[in-house]
Amino acid sequence: MTFHQMLERVRYDGAHPTLERAEPAVRTVLAALGRQLTGDERVDLAACLPVEAALVFAAEIPATVPLTGDGFVRDLAARTDGTPATARWNTCTVLAVVARLAGAALVTRILEQLPDGYALLFGRTELAPAA
Repeated sequence: MTFHQMLERVRYDGAHPTLERAEPAVRTVLAALGRQLTGDERVDLAACLPVEAALVFAAEIPATVPLTGDGFVRDLAARTDGTPATARWNTCTVLAVVARLAGAALVTRILEQLPDGYALLFGRTELAPAA
């Protein structure tokens, strides 16, 4: 998938009126994800993304304290001066495309590294352990 195709997919799935409106969503979500991932998962995900997307993702220095899924969305909303609802919508739309590019095995590894709350953002259910 090219970066243009990625933008088109996010535009369509996220109901953005134009590619110019979809691109900031892609860039901000990828940058935010770049602040959360480390290690082999970070390298492997960058290799799955179109070059332009990989550069945005990899340009970020990972945070010393990872955010929960909810914290990720709230941080994104604050950085974009948007609402949590809009940030969640954009996050889910972009990460669904990222998940398709990465494949199920890599997404599972990514979710194992991240704190709770990211599975739904990647379009997966998050089951609680049996009590």
